Amino acid sequence: MFILVNLKAYPCDPIEVATAARDVADASGVRVAVAPQAADLSRVAETDVETWAQHVSPNAHGSHTGSTLAEAVADNGAEGTLINHSENRLKLADVDGSVRAAERAGLETVVCANNPTQVGAAAALGPDAVAVEPPELIGGDVSVSTADPGIVEDAVDAAAAVDPAVDVFCGAGVSTGADVAAAGDLGATGILLASGVAKADDPEAALEDLVSGI
Repeated sequence: MFILVNLKAYPCDPIEVATAARDVADASGVRVAVAPQAADLSRVAETDVETWAQHVSPNAHGSHTGSTLAEAVADNGAEGTLINHSENRLKLADVDGSVRAAERAGLETVVCANNPTQVGAAAALGPDAVAVEPPELIGGDVSVSTADPGIVEDAVDAAAAVDPAVDVFCGAGVSTGADVAAAGDLGATGILLASGVAKADDPEAALEDLVSGI
């Protein structure tokens, strides 16, 4: 099971969270990564936690002001990237372009999707994983694995029907070890979460609870 913590633009200390994630990963043997703001990538990577970008743009080098270049995030220590998060939606052609850009830079990819139909479409683009995240549950107190377990099972089936090599992650409302265990039982191989750790008074304790479900 892979736990990927998206710090979004929350007013947390990215180094505190990164250090906690590194320590919990080392102690538990569970793969834990942190996706900070782009400006914090290199600082977070220096903690030796697995570091991910929150987004990469579908372009290469050139006249692309405001873009997040895949090569740049890789050069600053990122090992993977989220693509098409519900708070940063892309057109399908741009999702494809971002996946290709990430591959070019040697980055692992997780494409976010709202529902099983979108999971199937995303899987067809050949990312490493797809994360199913119903937008109405993002940032809430109820995880998708509890509120709508069928959507996780259907997402797993949709990805397998298109490309069995694409993993399925579960996101939206995940915050406890019980949520992680439930997601695993439904066929998910990873967890994508944000506020459950980024907003926690004690990020390390929150992460320890999460890995307890594995």
